[in-house]
Amino acid sequence: MTDMLSVAVHRGTGGVRFDRFEVPRRPAQTVLDVVTWIQREADPTLAYRFACRVGMCGSCAMTVNGRPRWTCRTRVETVAPDGRLTLEPLRNMPVVKDLVVDMAPFFAKWVQAKGVFTPRADLGADFAVVPPASPDRAAADAAVECIGCGVCYAACDVVAWEPDYLGPAALNRAWTLVNDVRDGGQDARLAAVAGDAGCRACHSHGSCTRHCPKALSPTASIAGLKRAVLRAALHGGA
Repeated sequence: MTDMLSVAVHRGTGGVRFDRFEVPRRPAQTVLDVVTWIQREADPTLAYRFACRVGMCGSCAMTVNGRPRWTCRTRVETVAPDGRLTLEPLRNMPVVKDLVVDMAPFFAKWVQAKGVFTPRADLGADFAVVPPASPDRAAADAAVECIGCGVCYAACDVVAWEPDYLGPAALNRAWTLVNDVRDGGQDARLAAVAGDAGCRACHSHGSCTRHCPKALSPTASIAGLKRAVLRAALHGGA
């Protein structure tokens, strides 16, 4: 094992310029540690994004040696045994600068997918009781831990081919609400995810599931949406 890492870092916005840095190798070093060292010790103009450093916020996600990852939880020794790292911004989103992407289009698709809770008018003033063991609650629980980091979106081939595709995160969010018995926006939500840019555009490659840092399965959520859309269509809905 070498004492130095050779790190190629995407610069600017065009995707064609990379600067190379020699970074000291440390025990238990994360990729985020590497980026921080470069910004503090070698080039203070390097732009990147991070917050919690402990895998709670997802804001440090980047493309590491070709794969989207949370850099705060990615150990250098697991992804760069040869001492070489290539760091790029997340794919499928506009690049602001260097390693920072504009997340606005990503979250705009959550809105398009009707990923906002709409309370039913007949719930009354008291709290709604949802039994933990109910099938709907179990289906929602399996997908609800998404924190919106964008890794699945960056890994999705369909988004790369069809920029209008809502993407796995937005559809996963829609699925949690489809299974929320307190929600009253189901007709509009199923109509929103049933279009050409919705769940039927998914090719079930499974890249979103393979790359999800939270071990969720957007692929399964999207499959559930496909079934829900079909049932609605058979009953004269979406």
